Amino acid sequence: MALTAEQQKQLELALKTRYQQLIDEVREELGKDGEQHFADFAEAGGSDQGDESVADALADIAAARADRQVNEMRDIEAARKHMKQGEYGVCLECDEAMQFERLLAYPTALRCVRCQQTHEKTHASEGTPSL
Repeated sequence: MALTAEQQKQLELALKTRYQQLIDEVREELGKDGEQHFADFAEAGGSDQGDESVADALADIAAARADRQVNEMRDIEAARKHMKQGEYGVCLECDEAMQFERLLAYPTALRCVRCQQTHEKTHASEGTPSL
């Protein structure tokens, strides 16, 4: 079933709101002064291996968080592009319209629930090391 105009507007607003939240999060991350990074430890002198490990871990966490935020922003941009092209809410696998509830819960979904479950089962072991 195709989305109604009201449902489309609701989803557009959800995508726009989440995008703005992500921009705010990225700005906040870039503006943080209180976090101790490796440079802080090095400037203080006398940093030990434990301090360096903590600084490295903090930097890795910040990088992973920023990467997740950027990827989610790209997903939102793609969803908004699909909306403009009239292709939003159509499953990538079966070409069926996705349910509004699915899109409301996950506005950047590419697959309907059934196809997503199949995709996850089929690709569950990808990238997982094996002995």
